[in-house]
Amino acid sequence: MAKLLFISPHTLKALLLFITISTTTTTILALKHPHDHKLRHRGGGGGGHGRPEKFTHLHFFWHDILTGRDPTAVSVARAASTNASATFFGVVNVIDDPLTAGPAMASKLVGRAQGLYASASKEGVALMMAMNFAFTEGEYNGSTVAVLGQNAAFSDVREMAVVGGSGAFRLARGYVQARTHSLDVKTGNAVVEYDVFVWHH
Repeated sequence: MAKLLFISPHTLKALLLFITISTTTTTILALKHPHDHKLRHRGGGGGGHGRPEKFTHLHFFWHDILTGRDPTAVSVARAASTNASATFFGVVNVIDDPLTAGPAMASKLVGRAQGLYASASKEGVALMMAMNFAFTEGEYNGSTVAVLGQNAAFSDVREMAVVGGSGAFRLARGYVQARTHSLDVKTGNAVVEYDVFVWHH
């Protein structure tokens, strides 16, 4: 025959207090460190974790060539109203622009700017830029820096975000500054000076 277990009121209060404190402590710890159990198992993998962060400043010139026998920027889409727009609103260009060490096209090639830009403003010439700087020279050969942002083309200095990278620039973050070095208003061909400030692993 089963026996009933009788607990005194004082013992019952102490037991309930212990359970309440234990539950509250566990909840607080879980809220404070919700992902600790996942982070502990994510070592290795070569993702840059554990390696010290480095800062790099890059400087080069971007050549955007829309005319001639071998253009590096080509129009792939435009709105019906683009030709009537003073800002070319709605046009989209795909680019494979040379990046060189100096402003002259004949200077040392260090990489390519590959991606696209679109005229995204009806009020002024402002481009939405989405491109990778793909480097082909020296210690950064095979590495990329991804850039995204607004390029107000006629401003003295334009700043855009570095949103990622690969190779030597894995987990990159930072910004770029662009300054027009030269512009042919008849053809649209331009040489732009770029300074890239990037933190990476």
